[in-house]
Amino acid sequence: MAADRTTSAPTTLTQATGAARGTVGESTLRPDGTLKVTGEFAYSSDLWHEDMLWGFTLRSPHAHAAIRSIDTGEALALPGVYAVMTHADLPAETHYGLEIRDQPVLAKDRVRYHGEPVAIVAADHPETARRAAARIAVEYEELPLVVDEATATAPDAPLLHPGRRDHHAAHVPHPNIVHRQPVRRGDVAAARARADVVVRRDYEVGMQDQAFLGPESGLAVPAEDGGVDLYIATQWLHVDRDQLAPVLGLPAEKVRLTLSGVGGAFGAREDMSMQAHACLLALRTGRPVKIVYNRYESFFGHVHRHPAKLTYEHGATRDGTLLYVQCRIVLDGGAYASSSPAVVGNAASLSIGPYVVENVDAEAIALYSNNPPCGAMRGFGAVQACFAYEAQMDAVAAELGLDPVEFRQRNAMSQGATMPTGQLVDSPAPVAELLRRVKARPMPPERAWEAAGGPVDVRALPGGLSNTTHGESVVRGVGYAVGIKNVGFSEGFDDYSTARIRLEVIGGEPVALVHTAMAEVGQGGVTVHAQIARTELGVDRVTLHPADTRVGSAGSTSASRQTYMTGGAVKHTCEAVREEVLRRGRERFGAAHPAWAAAEAPRLADGKVVTEGGEVIGDLAEILGDEAIELEREFRHRPTEPFDPRTGQGFGHVQYSFCAHRAVVEVDTELGLVKVVELAAAQDVGKALNPLSVVGQIHGGSAQGLGLAVMEEIVVSPDGARVRNPSFTDYLIPTILDTPAMPVEVLELADDNAPYGLRGVGEAPTLSSTPAVVAAIRAATGLPLKRVPVRPEHLIDGR
Repeated sequence: MAADRTTSAPTTLTQATGAARGTVGESTLRPDGTLKVTGEFAYSSDLWHEDMLWGFTLRSPHAHAAIRSIDTGEALALPGVYAVMTHADLPAETHYGLEIRDQPVLAKDRVRYHGEPVAIVAADHPETARRAAARIAVEYEELPLVVDEATATAPDAPLLHPGRRDHHAAHVPHPNIVHRQPVRRGDVAAARARADVVVRRDYEVGMQDQAFLGPESGLAVPAEDGGVDLYIATQWLHVDRDQLAPVLGLPAEKVRLTLSGVGGAFGAREDMSMQAHACLLALRTGRPVKIVYNRYESFFGHVHRHPAKLTYEHGATRDGTLLYVQCRIVLDGGAYASSSPAVVGNAASLSIGPYVVENVDAEAIALYSNNPPCGAMRGFGAVQACFAYEAQMDAVAAELGLDPVEFRQRNAMSQGATMPTGQLVDSPAPVAELLRRVKARPMPPERAWEAAGGPVDVRALPGGLSNTTHGESVVRGVGYAVGIKNVGFSEGFDDYSTARIRLEVIGGEPVALVHTAMAEVGQGGVTVHAQIARTELGVDRVTLHPADTRVGSAGSTSASRQTYMTGGAVKHTCEAVREEVLRRGRERFGAAHPAWAAAEAPRLADGKVVTEGGEVIGDLAEILGDEAIELEREFRHRPTEPFDPRTGQGFGHVQYSFCAHRAVVEVDTELGLVKVVELAAAQDVGKALNPLSVVGQIHGGSAQGLGLAVMEEIVVSPDGARVRNPSFTDYLIPTILDTPAMPVEVLELADDNAPYGLRGVGEAPTLSSTPAVVAAIRAATGLPLKRVPVRPEHLIDGR
């Protein structure tokens, strides 16, 4: 285990202003940072081609309906319209999907959710395309709705995907259940009989949107070879290509994707949105086609976080030892599978949290329904579980009369613990220490009061900007939470990444070119890959090649995996390049200096070949000369295995990450308004390759968790399964005025299985921030608060 090193956010920010060379461990500034904050960065919505047409999608107004007819005549007759396509016009495969290919490119005989694509239009102006789509006449016949578990599994429930043959179908009790994963360990019944305290409660998590600011957009350009070039904002170039090629009826090599500027993702860009539509229209018209969703379309054009209903029962002894956990998690996956099977696996395997519990009976399922499709979002199934199990930990602690942090620490896992899946936690798991650190932080000061009894700054109070209070009904609360999240793809998936490195001399200096297919969606790979190349090759000048499918897959920018996996691929390939440099050096200069033949291999630093003692024995530019070195390598983490479909046992995850939060809130109990005063975090990151980016990731995850706690939810009407708030007017996300002080402590306890000992960072803070905020609101109000987001009416009527 590496030494414990902590970094606070202010220290990290100060370090970033220094003149760092930009190697591993330094706070290197982002090369795209200035462009983004000044508005000069080119996003995919800025793409342009002089001959391009504009695409638009006609979407269903119904959540479940049979399509009786589609008439495109009036749309085609509109001047400026070049193409109108329906399901009947598709050239090859008609469905796609990340894991189960159940999603139609365009609806054929029925629609399964509000906003499903029915037809697409290409025209010479975006307004013409929109008006043409409005002229398409579709005759619908509404069908009975499936909106929850009861309607999905009723004896007369309509089957949303009859005749399923996917590999999950054999293990589900009903065709409207996408996937089911139990996790069973020990004897829950016997443990229940020994328990002194039993707490059983129901919880609910609303549907959260990723709410990225850059809408779905891209440009498809038909090529002379009959293929297509797609410039797109996505999270996984190669999986898009592999879904697109069969739909377009083209070999994969003729479908070429290049990453364009991405304005946020958080999981929503794992699934395709307008990719197939733009390519189909481009190939049909022979012209480039650009599609840019407006904000309304964006809410229908991507998946969301699964809403969930959870039932938990915890049993403990009087001394505060957890004896058992029994839980059931029902996730609403919406109309299509997307990544629901993997989300179920995460929710089930991480369902009890970072605690040692010998007896577990857990089950997670995902439903097919007529609600909007749900899939990947930051936290990926672990968010919903964390809200429930952390609420339970507070409730059990209260029943026992124990401090909630002390109760967690008594039951906290550590390195060497066993997960409910039977997997050994073989890397640092400093759960108790993370909790200790957030609890030990100084509290933010209480509000200062003037002699007259009013606060010094009314604006600092909940609702203060609207002058709705002078503090007379404002109370403070403090809450804690900790979570566990897997890193990387799991359950036996062949998770790998590829890097191509070219090292050559340009202008008398050695220069490295790093080429990967990593999607930069804001996580900071554009700094980390250059830092790794500088560290491993000892060069100052590093250039990043645009990400595209002309190099091997980098996998998805998700699951907190890119620094681990593509960073690992860059490191692995740089090591191979370094070995080739040293081989050439030995051939050319080995006789001139005995150090070339020494037992300890020389290393590269500052453009030189040096011994471990720092003696220069060669010049990198001289060794390379006019001959570049270019190598491509794949990197894989240690293998995982699928969970047993009956017991949930198995080595399912490659790595775990942990984060703890302390939230301090103030609540106006008369108006039901909440202000988060501080949201402090402590997280183990293994190794901070770029400390500034690490703290930024923790801040970002914490803010998204705060949003789920108190404001973010897509509201779907229960009677019609229609989205009621598809806009940033009605779907609220935290602004800078809602964002509190977020002090961060970063621990660096190396995972020996990972490159540089690093641990994925981006998702863990999203887990624990939500229950910490809600725990603080409970502490302030005394209310049970078993649903998120917490709304003003919940605080007023006591729900």
